Amino acid sequence: MLIKTYAGAVQGVDAQTITVEVNVGGKVATDKNFYHLVGLPDNAVREGFSRMEAAMQNIGFKMKRIKTVVNLAPADIRKEGSAYDLPIAIGVLAASEQIDGSALDQYIMMGELSLDGSLRPIRGALPIAIQARKEGFKGFILPKENAREAAIVNELDVYGVSSLKEAADFINGDLKIDPKMVLTRDEFFEQQNIFDIDFSDVKGQQNIKRALEIAAAGGHNVVLIGPPGAGKTMLARRMPTILPPLNLHEALETTKIHSVAGMLPPDSALIANRPFRSPHHTISDVALVGGGSNPMPGEISLAHHGVLFLDELPEFKRTVLEVLRQPMEERRVTISRARMTVDYPANFMLVASMNPCPCGYYNHPDKECVCGPAQINRYLNKISGPLLDRIDLHVEVTPVSYDELASKEMPAESSSEIMARVIKAREIQAERYKDAPGVNANAQMSGRQVREFCEIGQAGRILVKKAMEKLQLSARAYDRILKVARTAADLHESENIEIEHLAEAIHFRSLDREGWAG
Repeated sequence: MLIKTYAGAVQGVDAQTITVEVNVGGKVATDKNFYHLVGLPDNAVREGFSRMEAAMQNIGFKMKRIKTVVNLAPADIRKEGSAYDLPIAIGVLAASEQIDGSALDQYIMMGELSLDGSLRPIRGALPIAIQARKEGFKGFILPKENAREAAIVNELDVYGVSSLKEAADFINGDLKIDPKMVLTRDEFFEQQNIFDIDFSDVKGQQNIKRALEIAAAGGHNVVLIGPPGAGKTMLARRMPTILPPLNLHEALETTKIHSVAGMLPPDSALIANRPFRSPHHTISDVALVGGGSNPMPGEISLAHHGVLFLDELPEFKRTVLEVLRQPMEERRVTISRARMTVDYPANFMLVASMNPCPCGYYNHPDKECVCGPAQINRYLNKISGPLLDRIDLHVEVTPVSYDELASKEMPAESSSEIMARVIKAREIQAERYKDAPGVNANAQMSGRQVREFCEIGQAGRILVKKAMEKLQLSARAYDRILKVARTAADLHESENIEIEHLAEAIHFRSLDREGWAG
């Protein structure tokens, strides 16, 4: 008997429906090769027969020793992972007439089987649910742990089950399961802007706070340079608290990436706050940008619509840092393999921190640096010029004095106060770029848009020219200065870029100034 069930294969951050064709019939097999699986499955899919046989026996069903052929169509797409266990097992039960298979064309199913028949959670439930709704399926049957994640897709009934027995009884009509309901918008807005940290905790550091406010307002990349203990990491970790809240579309995009990577917490729905990713400096280039034999999103994609924080930037391998250059410009990463090419979005804000030298005290106001000029040069040259050109703000972080730390004065500005100014600046930019698809902030401007929106007066041109000549800046750095100045003007709600905005943008190019090696 031939039965068809339906599953989903994730490619990139999207999914494709897979038809699972199960044919059970013919003579009783006398050898061990009575199960045949075709359709380009990997080893995890092939091993599913052993899991299915034990699971069926433990819940009262039988996997008959009759020739069974399973085809995963289309056959030219690689099927990977153990989540095909459930649709194959249900197909085998229906084809062997142990359950009624008349309603199977209404559902997509995914789930990994344990030997006792229980189901384990899967990756990529959200993109599969979106594709199921697009193709007109009535429902999605999957493990309970993934039900809330898939239930944010409206017009699709999501049924969370805990075992193969529950799934079989539900399809057979012997068990009633209520669809999982998630009030997406209500839950999303309830969870927004809930943070354990705040900029009001930071003593002093007004100059650095101003730089981070500009970075947040314009979506600019920033590197913090300073001695150990100056507060670089503490400031960077507070960056998401002043960024504009995610909108529903951005939250859905971010959640899809984390779903594909298997990074969503159990029983979670939407990611409501901007992600903050902080990989260790021993990370490989594949782990950072994504890839592998079965391409998976890397840290830069997991930071999509959020912050990628690279602490101790010169300690990262140079090859790792160099692979960042193209994604920082294009805001996506393309991974090519012999059989497929996948695109992962990578619209992140880079925040990096570093010591100014190996000992950490170069240019320190009180402590003496013990590094020689050659050591400092070698240390700073670990970061290539082209990468530094792509970082808009180079900010020198100085230690906080005892008086500032011990001060009992009014607390510093809170994150919500800074965020209000950032949101206002972003609203100005949204109006400016309303006719430019894909551009939402000043940092994303093209060269033509820089010339259109970043006009400066005669005094400003003289200032920038002197800075270019003295600091020997590249053409890309020139554009970065104009973009940062445009953001500073937006924060002041100024239509024109004034000379003080340009001076501020040039000031935040610490690594280009005289007195820094490299």
